[in-house]
Amino acid sequence: MGDFGTILTAMITPFKTDGNVNYEVAGKLAAHLVDNGTDTLVVCGTTGESPTLSWDEEYQLFVEVLQAVAGKAQVIAGCGSNSTTEAIAATQKAARIGVHGSLQVVPYYNKPPQAGLYQHFQAIAQACPDLPMLLYNVPGRTGQNLSPETVVQLAQIDNIVGIKEASGNLDQASEIRRLTPQEFQIYAGDDSLTLPLLAIGAKGVVSVASHLVGNQLKQMISSFNIGKIQVATEIHLQLFPLFKALFLTTNPIPVKQALKLQGWEVGSVRSPLWEADTEICQKLEAVLHKLSLL
Repeated sequence: MGDFGTILTAMITPFKTDGNVNYEVAGKLAAHLVDNGTDTLVVCGTTGESPTLSWDEEYQLFVEVLQAVAGKAQVIAGCGSNSTTEAIAATQKAARIGVHGSLQVVPYYNKPPQAGLYQHFQAIAQACPDLPMLLYNVPGRTGQNLSPETVVQLAQIDNIVGIKEASGNLDQASEIRRLTPQEFQIYAGDDSLTLPLLAIGAKGVVSVASHLVGNQLKQMISSFNIGKIQVATEIHLQLFPLFKALFLTTNPIPVKQALKLQGWEVGSVRSPLWEADTEICQKLEAVLHKLSLL
């Protein structure tokens, strides 16, 4: 259940000049990403600006992206919430239209203890038992870490198939890998840690950079998997400046700016996010030029 491949793109949400979601561009971008290395699209995650999307907008994005990539790629719906009831309702609604999985973030702001986190994810999994679930641990945004011990407990639930591990803590990822079954999938939550995490048993990455270098990332992972470690390392080091440039300010501000520089009409970010300043834009543009991405 739930083989999502190696490159999962945490897709941005395009907006029109009036601030509404640009569903047409979302469909075109989704198709483009799938043609350039993406195995699975993660829609309405952090990079998709989910905190400022309404439930209706999110649902419509799931519909549009599913149609755009039908038969070519899988779609994971970001249905997480800091309310268990809301997360269950959103996940059930997404499941009915045929998404291939859900991404469930650690509840943010209310900082539940580990027992509460277990109950939260268990309840969502049980409410949609046929839908594969990826856990999403990003303590820098949620204020709470999902411990390896809790992940191990959750991995015993049939449809909880993996985790997007974005704590930045390699020891934590090692502990998860050590204690979970081999079929439990670990995905890097940071592009710059993809190669290090592959070395300790991760499967791939939930990527921001794959908007721009999906094929190169896929080559890096493929090279690693067939034992061409030096090739994988060279690709990682070549792309490393891009990985860092995409986080010069809060994600997804830089990646949206990069896509605009490439000619995509993805619009601005929604308030309270704000456009990158001139210095950041110049640094980002210089990196894109050096990698021949413009």
